[in-house]
Amino acid sequence: MVSHASSAADARGAPAGGSHHAHGSGMVAFAAVLLIILAFFNGLDAIAAIHRSHVFVAGAHIVLGDLRAWGWTLLSLAILQAAAALGVLVGGQIGRWFGVTVLSVNAFAHMWVVPAYPFWSLVIIALDIVAIYALCVYGGRPEEA
Repeated sequence: MVSHASSAADARGAPAGGSHHAHGSGMVAFAAVLLIILAFFNGLDAIAAIHRSHVFVAGAHIVLGDLRAWGWTLLSLAILQAAAALGVLVGGQIGRWFGVTVLSVNAFAHMWVVPAYPFWSLVIIALDIVAIYALCVYGGRPEEA
């Protein structure tokens, strides 16, 4: 008969049977995937803004610059987010904190265009905060028992 503790997981949540994953590694992977998705979304928004697409609210004012400048800013953020996602997936503190920095800048940047793209900007800000949470809370070194 197999004991309950060895069949599933120990009290700390570590998997039984020799393969030991760091606590929260799934959340760090989740944050990396969110970074990739946000990079893709920002890339699509950048292309739309650079080409002055009609997906943005007509006549809305962007706090800094015009729609085309905003597009280039988003494209830069998309590239940085893709690089941050790779850094998070590779592991290590530098990649994780670079990801937190890029996500923070992205959230702040989207605050500038809430009048031009209200619902979408708020969704992106919320996703940035969720990813920042995952990187800050679960990305550290595992504690030794």
